[in-house]
Amino acid sequence: MATIEECREALGRLADNMAGADGDVRAAVALDRSLSCHIRDLDTTFSGRLEDGRITVLGTRPGPPAEKAQIRLAMTGDDLVAMVDGRLNFAKAWASGRVKLEASFRDLLRLRTLL
Repeated sequence: MATIEECREALGRLADNMAGADGDVRAAVALDRSLSCHIRDLDTTFSGRLEDGRITVLGTRPGPPAEKAQIRLAMTGDDLVAMVDGRLNFAKAWASGRVKLEASFRDLLRLRTLL
């Protein structure tokens, strides 16, 4: 089972990857939205912002998200680490229910490029 620190590092790598993206991927993440990622097996939520194609983690708290972010993710720590490392395909994990993504319809349309 991934630790909180491993999840934090994975989110940092994801933020770096997104910041270095270009083309359709860069356009898809060029949003300004609040973001939460609930790590179910650790019952911990990372909250932050998606701005200009970069994720900034602003805080961590035990339990589910306290506030409803505009983009909400939920998964296990192992799945987060595996996705960032390229061992788990996001679209397949989402389709199978391993990863939950909630956002407005408009944001989902923009984020579909990532799938």
